[in-house]
Amino acid sequence: MGSQVSKPLEFSKIAAPPDTAAAPAKPAPPATPGAPTSPAEHRLLKTCWSCRVLSGLGLIGAGGYVYWEARKPMKMGYPPSPWTITKMVIGISIATWGMVVMAHPKGKAYRVA
Repeated sequence: MGSQVSKPLEFSKIAAPPDTAAAPAKPAPPATPGAPTSPAEHRLLKTCWSCRVLSGLGLIGAGGYVYWEARKPMKMGYPPSPWTITKMVIGISIATWGMVVMAHPKGKAYRVA
């Protein structure tokens, strides 16, 4: 009855690497970060209306929450500080991002041939 740390390590045999002669002479270049891996993945946000609505409403709700939490001290009579104003601007920005996701998803303005 010991933990895995107190037991000795058991080494298993590693399979031999595959034959390198069968490998292509020039491998495909790695995918660039941020690039879609398949055409279906790229079109998902543009064509899936429920995905856009859910994402957009989630961002609008999060932005509203950040904004209203920043306004609470002001409603109690405290003067706004620079940090309070910054939080309000961040909340408005998050909510605006949600509206953009719902109305104009990434790459919708460009025609793909």
